[in-house]
Amino acid sequence: MRPSRRHGHGRHQRAPVRSAGRGRRTARGRAPREEQVSEDLVPADALREELWQAVIANDEYGAVDVLRAGLDAGRDKESLLLDVVARVQEKVGTEWAADRISVAQEHAATAINERVIAVLAHRSPAERSVLPRRGRVTVSCVDGEWHAFPARLVAEVLRLRGWDVDFLGAQTPTAHLVAHQHRTDSDAVLLSASLPTHLPKAHAAITACRAVGVPVLAGGRAFGPDGRFARALGADRWAADARGAAAVLEAGLPRPTAVRQVVDDLPHLADQEYTMVVQSRGRLVKQVLSTLEDRFPAARAYSDAQRERTAEDIAHIIEFLATALYLDASEVFGEFLVWTAEVLEVRGVPRTSLTAGLGILAEELHDFPRARRLIAGGGAAFGGRPLPAVPGPGAPA
Repeated sequence: MRPSRRHGHGRHQRAPVRSAGRGRRTARGRAPREEQVSEDLVPADALREELWQAVIANDEYGAVDVLRAGLDAGRDKESLLLDVVARVQEKVGTEWAADRISVAQEHAATAINERVIAVLAHRSPAERSVLPRRGRVTVSCVDGEWHAFPARLVAEVLRLRGWDVDFLGAQTPTAHLVAHQHRTDSDAVLLSASLPTHLPKAHAAITACRAVGVPVLAGGRAFGPDGRFARALGADRWAADARGAAAVLEAGLPRPTAVRQVVDDLPHLADQEYTMVVQSRGRLVKQVLSTLEDRFPAARAYSDAQRERTAEDIAHIIEFLATALYLDASEVFGEFLVWTAEVLEVRGVPRTSLTAGLGILAEELHDFPRARRLIAGGGAAFGGRPLPAVPGPGAPA
């Protein structure tokens, strides 16, 4: 199902960011502070464009210069983090999905943006001395979540606003997250998840933190555009972005008093479909791949690398199906399939390959009514029709 990635673009020339009436600002050519006035801010879109050109050209020093130029022109660090760096990082993901940059370029661009954040995060003793003292919070990614960039942005914005932040980084196991609360007694845990497949572990983390008396503020795309899954999983609050998270904390989060169990939030898990699909994942991947090869001669001609990538794609489909079963949320599976179909199409892979795999998976899950409904609905979401399954040898046409 998955094609090879194409290799991308050459180096780009960057147009210098200029503020009105003056030349380009760089780390080596700053104008005196007294010459800068608030009306002379460099537009954020100009800074975004120059930062984009720098990161896509693997120009780390140039990327840092762009942000320092923004500071010299009077922009504050929070604005640069959220209105420039975060927006450029979003573009990195969009360009990869559209197959306009390679995986290697995406990784390199992300690494440069992380370096830029580190530069902006540095504060002198004089800067730190004037910050308000608000409290202590923990910012962490859910166990299994490697996308730490959004959580890092939140951590730095909160530090700029006077919070003491323990940033635990990517994929923190729940047991270690709870142990950290016993040592620090944070005012709140800010839990980040980008991929919906990590929401079952997010649920365990939310439940465990609240059980030791620490409120949880959830954030990240995995929790839905309106935070619906944060509420479903028992989080105390949800925030759409770093500014929203800061506002929630400044308003105050009360300590939880009632202890809930996972089954209290998601009673539909009693049907065991989620558990059985998760436990059968390895078998399902092998069976779907084997049946694809039996029914489609082209699949039998796959190289070992193509076969491995197809197995990975099938595994991702099953992971998202299991997550949708956990949440009882058809939109999780449907939106994943729509995104997957679009990514495959721009890489020259027809949607029919995805439809065929879904049909075979539905056959394998014939005793799972919720799973079959999700597969049927997911196929309809991107224009495929996974049910009935593609006929095989001996099956009625």
